[in-house]
Amino acid sequence: MTASKRGSTRPDIATIAGIVLAVGGIVGGLLLEKGNIKDIAQYTAALIVGAGTAGAVLVACSMKSVMTALAQLKDVFFEHVLDPAPLIEEIIVYATKARKQGIVSLEQEASQITDPFLRKAVNLAVDGTDLDELKAMMELEIEQAEHHAEEAAKVFESGGGYAPTIGIIGAVLGLIQVMKNLANIAEVGHGIAVAFVATVYGVALANIFLLPAANKIRARAAVESRSRELALEGVIGIVEGMNPKLIRSKLEAYLSESKAASSESRQKAAA
Repeated sequence: MTASKRGSTRPDIATIAGIVLAVGGIVGGLLLEKGNIKDIAQYTAALIVGAGTAGAVLVACSMKSVMTALAQLKDVFFEHVLDPAPLIEEIIVYATKARKQGIVSLEQEASQITDPFLRKAVNLAVDGTDLDELKAMMELEIEQAEHHAEEAAKVFESGGGYAPTIGIIGAVLGLIQVMKNLANIAEVGHGIAVAFVATVYGVALANIFLLPAANKIRARAAVESRSRELALEGVIGIVEGMNPKLIRSKLEAYLSESKAASSESRQKAAA
């Protein structure tokens, strides 16, 4: 029996819409104030903020952490939908068969489970691994996944802290150039406006992308951890020989938790 498909990957509409809304609001506000897009389209400011922030992050974080963060970037723009209900049904099927025919009867099913975490847990159970050892091994894997995500989130968070300061440096550099041309008063006002574009870039980069990206990676990790905890609880119930009905009752608590988390997320978005 093959495992059912429990999740799918799709573009994260919230991330895309959020960036478009934020950038659109800023540009729209500029245009309503009779500004011009050219006023904030400064490639030199973008170079200073982009390269300066990247350099600061490389100094603060190891190359391994930076590469991990770049790999996790897909979790910001793509959402892996994890529905706990199909996972519960899948575990109940295994629990029912194990109770009737013994846990060794799951050997064939174990090799066909698509979820790597659940497959490893069931294989350990089939191999007769001590329950405490099985639990310790799988909990360690959950912790390592959380650590991996936190490491990536801290890189983006670090960039979010440096970007505004690098923007200020860019503004100061622009003002230095302005001070060289004080004799031409007509150019001074324009030069000052251009100088502060770097500050806008730094603050916008930090608050529209880098800091929100760190939070989204953490949120993704939390959802993944709950799914893995559910799978582990189910396998532990199978190893202990629990009645499938009791296992279902135990695991359905994760359904309520998932709904509560979704409701809380919607309330925060509305606020």
